[in-house]
Amino acid sequence: MRVLIVDDSAVMRRILGNAMSQIGATVITQAADGREAVEAANRADFDLVLMDWNMPNLSGFDALKEIRANGKKMPIIMVTTEAEKARVIDAVRAGANNYIIKPFTLPGVTAKIKDTLERARAA
Repeated sequence: MRVLIVDDSAVMRRILGNAMSQIGATVITQAADGREAVEAANRADFDLVLMDWNMPNLSGFDALKEIRANGKKMPIIMVTTEAEKARVIDAVRAGANNYIIKPFTLPGVTAKIKDTLERARAA
């Protein structure tokens, strides 16, 4: 499984990377902002993208919109501290497949990732 992890925090990228390794990710690519995420998504196809919302240079939300505008269909999970219902709705409308609220537990994030991957395979 090829995964793109996008977060401006190196610690958060490492935490999410460890979670992904535990559920079978074999290739983990990291990006520190939305611009790097768009570039990575244009270069390669990923089985999953985990993307922070609030980042410098280009927000995760804007990166999500660009990735979808470029025709990329890979599942994208937004990861953020923002729990506002309106933001969740905006992300889903823009093409997010799921949403994880920080702080999260490892079992909780793993379950959400597995659910997202199963739904993407069934679509």
